[in-house]
Amino acid sequence: MSEAALASLIGLTAHEIPGVVGMAPANLKEGISRVLGRANAREGVVVGREGEGYTADLYVVVAYGVSIPTVARNIKDRVEHIVKTQAGIELKATRVHAVGVQRA
Repeated sequence: MSEAALASLIGLTAHEIPGVVGMAPANLKEGISRVLGRANAREGVVVGREGEGYTADLYVVVAYGVSIPTVARNIKDRVEHIVKTQAGIELKATRVHAVGVQRA
């Protein structure tokens, strides 16, 4: 599976989690105020290689009033489960970065 396909799978999975408004660009030069929808889900995900495995960094914007640690934990758990069952890949590290809060 390519890193781009894996990033798309991860981004789409993150969008399904309650409390996630959207993804934010991983590149801070683009600005964190731009929230990416499902069509651009891969842009908020950085997949890297670590030895023989993969790591994932997700840059998310969460809904105002939700528990950020709970949403981050739910994203991490769901992404790791989906990637393992759908792609057969076990992520070595999954890091969730809440880069903004927005009213849903």
